[in-house]
Amino acid sequence: MKEWVKKSISLNVEDDINYMKDLLKDNSDIVFRQFDVYQWKAAFVYIDGMADKILLDNFVLEPLMERNVEIEKVEDIKEKILAVSDIREVEDLSKGIDAMLSGDTLMLIDGLETAYVVATRFWPARSVSEPSGETVIRGAREGFTETIRFNTVLVRRRIRDTRFKVVPKELGTRSKTDVAIMYIDDIVNQEVLDELNKRIGEIDIDAVLDSGYVEQMIEDDNFSPFPQIQSTERPDVVAAALYEGRVAVLVDNSPFAIIAPATLPNLLQSPDDYYQRWMHSSLVRLIRTLAIILSITLPALYVAVTSFHTAIIPTELAYSIAGSREGVPFPAFIEALIMDVSLALLLEAIARLPKPIAATIGIVGGLIIGQAAVSAGIVSPIMIIIVGVTAITEFITPNYGVSSALRLIRFIIIIASAVIGLYGIMLVLLVVLIHLIRLKSFGIPYLAPIVNPDIKDFKDMYVRLPFKFFKERPKYMKTKDKIRQK
Repeated sequence: MKEWVKKSISLNVEDDINYMKDLLKDNSDIVFRQFDVYQWKAAFVYIDGMADKILLDNFVLEPLMERNVEIEKVEDIKEKILAVSDIREVEDLSKGIDAMLSGDTLMLIDGLETAYVVATRFWPARSVSEPSGETVIRGAREGFTETIRFNTVLVRRRIRDTRFKVVPKELGTRSKTDVAIMYIDDIVNQEVLDELNKRIGEIDIDAVLDSGYVEQMIEDDNFSPFPQIQSTERPDVVAAALYEGRVAVLVDNSPFAIIAPATLPNLLQSPDDYYQRWMHSSLVRLIRTLAIILSITLPALYVAVTSFHTAIIPTELAYSIAGSREGVPFPAFIEALIMDVSLALLLEAIARLPKPIAATIGIVGGLIIGQAAVSAGIVSPIMIIIVGVTAITEFITPNYGVSSALRLIRFIIIIASAVIGLYGIMLVLLVVLIHLIRLKSFGIPYLAPIVNPDIKDFKDMYVRLPFKFFKERPKYMKTKDKIRQK
């Protein structure tokens, strides 16, 4: 998978240029600019559209051409002429070519066994805007972009600490994607950091195009439906995680940061929980917990009760359900399955279509098709109500990965309820609970702090107490600095 590249830099610029032209042939966007600097021949190599030509012309090429400074040796070119602040030397031509392919400019000069890499990265980039997937009522309206340097700046604005570290790495033998590992040195859980570095170091793939690649390659259990690493578009969420001792990873070309370790309580929290008063946030969390329970059990309860346990329904309600199902040709299980699959298809269609069309499809699918299905006698009105409540409660979950996992579990529970009724629901929930108890994220229990309870950690669990109670960082994170408020 490795590409052979000439290692040493020749003292003759022509040799290196001819080699690079042969290596990079059939690329119309690569510019080779050769010129003379005093008595030495020199050359620039850069990619048109990725390098800042104005910086290159005004602060590099123009001073070299004017020759206003007398120099005696070739090494003085960097020290006395080049008017750029970010310039470094490379001894391997392969490293220079990699930098050039990333948007920098490679400068070669006769008589030098090293090449200069001038920082001229300037490609089209999306401006910072509000993340569409994680909106908040009160809070910052900034979201990550596809440019990794913009993203590190957004986080550093929130952590003005000398102990905040941004460690660069490179993934992909062909894509050579820039990756940044971020943590606060005197807070981070060192075991988590070491394990993360180990897993990232073991990645050997030709291309990394998104942070989702890294997330799937470093998670603990690839066969679990639950996400073991948190992904977010919000820099304030990343900063809050770093202050708790966790580690964040940014990947170039991706607007999503990934945070490790992740626990289920973390994934069910929203930034709004901390930006609003504690009583309102606590009430919302309790409602969110109830909504999650309803979203995975409500259709299955309907199937189990109407198919096996009709005796537990009040008489008037039983008559109402029976009357609404009169004329429906399918059993409750098939009816629930049809509507749940239809809901999943509708959500997928809305996510894939352009926004103006998606809004129309949502109205058409939710109202017209649902009403037509009831009028045609395919489903009962109460099933439409149950599916509607299920859809609303599913959307309350802040994390999309958790929502997808709950949707999969809901299908399994519906099937189990159709086979053995309420016992099937309890059996599946018990299996899921056992799986969650055994699941870990970088050595941290997935259900922490529930499985290793510490009374101080419950201040930010089911409810959120006032900030004056947040004197210590979470115990289960095993941070170096355990105090965050005196």
